[in-house]
Amino acid sequence: MAGVKLLGISLSPFSRRVEWALKIKGVEYEFVEEDLHNKSPVLLELNPIHKKIPVLIHNGKPICESMVIVEYIDETFEGPSILPKDPYDRAIARFWAKFFDDKCMPVMGKAIFGSGEESNKAKEELGDLIKILENELKDKNFFVGDKFGFADMAGNLMAYWMGIVEEASGNIFVTSEKFPIFCNWRNEYVNCSTIKEYLPPRDEILAHFKARFAAAQK
Repeated sequence: MAGVKLLGISLSPFSRRVEWALKIKGVEYEFVEEDLHNKSPVLLELNPIHKKIPVLIHNGKPICESMVIVEYIDETFEGPSILPKDPYDRAIARFWAKFFDDKCMPVMGKAIFGSGEESNKAKEELGDLIKILENELKDKNFFVGDKFGFADMAGNLMAYWMGIVEEASGNIFVTSEKFPIFCNWRNEYVNCSTIKEYLPPRDEILAHFKARFAAAQK
C-alpha cells in the first residue's frame, strides 16, 4: 500500500473525521501534528487556498477539506462503506453533512464564542437548528438508519465536542429535557462501537477549552 499521511491536529473534530474514516477502512497512516499558530511550510504548500487542516497525502497527492477527504477514503480503500450504497441514502447523508457544516457550525461558533446580542441571537437559532435535527432523528439512532455513517461523522462537533465546550464555558445550550432526541443521538454516538475507542480524550479537550475561555477573560 502506498504511503498515507495526514496533516492535522489531534483534538480537532475535522482531523478526527478523517482519522475515523481511515480507521474504519483499516488504513495505516502517519499523523503529522500541525500548529495553527505556526503553520508548517508543507501545510501552506499543500493547501494554499484555505491554509488549514486536515490535509491527506496519498500517493504523493494532497486532498483537502475533511468531508471531501472522507469521501475520497471511502471510494479509494477497501473495507466497510462509510457512505450508504443506495443513491437516495447517499444523497440524504450528504445533505445532512452539509447542514452540519454550513448551518450548524457557524451558529454554534457565534453562540459559544460571541458576546452580547450576537451570542443571544445565535443561541436561539441554534435551538431551532437542533429542533430540525430532532425531527430528522425522531425514529432512528443515526442519520441514515441505525448505522453510524457519513452524516454522523460530519456531526461530530455537535455530538461530542459541543457538550465539552458547554462544560468549559459554563453555558449550557442543550438539556435532555428540552432536546431528548438530540441527546439520545449524542449518547448513541459516544457509545458507538465504530468510533468509541477512537474518540479523543475528553479531559484533554476540556482542559484546552477551559484555558481558551480563561485567556479570553483576561
